[in-house]
Amino acid sequence: MQIGKKIKQLRLKKGLTQEELGERTDLSKGYISQLERDHTSPSIETLFSLLEVLGSSPKEFFDDGSPASKVVFSKDEHILNTDEDRGYSVRWLVSESNEKEMEPVLLTLEPGGGFKEFEPSLSQTFIYVLKGQIMLQLGTESYKAGTGDALYYEASHDHQLSNAGPGEARCLLIATDSYL
Repeated sequence: MQIGKKIKQLRLKKGLTQEELGERTDLSKGYISQLERDHTSPSIETLFSLLEVLGSSPKEFFDDGSPASKVVFSKDEHILNTDEDRGYSVRWLVSESNEKEMEPVLLTLEPGGGFKEFEPSLSQTFIYVLKGQIMLQLGTESYKAGTGDALYYEASHDHQLSNAGPGEARCLLIATDSYL
């Protein structure tokens, strides 16, 4: 097992520099660098201190099994929610997305349909139009996009998606935070 490599992976996942990790564990940046390159080995006490700062238990750290989180989400696991009154259906493509940083969904809008209106948030949203035309109302501005177009915006204003064409519209929507 390469202890240094795993420590580096955890540090990067936490968004820490070697210097920041060193400051939080009373270790030097140089020592962290040597440790990550497997040029030195930590004492048990030092390792436990590093793991505490990096948010990992010893069991998780030494588990060499498969990734702990699920990677493939089959179509049978997708969660579908339909609102016939408003003319849309939303299919959550990752069943655990409310526990993740991103929420990817497939949104289908019937002719004249509109997705629910959202208040301003810290979310960032990416939309790729797979079929038809959609309209994004973002604050006082409107943006129209058709098949093959992409939209990317910060949800810092009230916002809503609607179908802007005569037929069904379908788009892949990926939002950060708790957008949906």
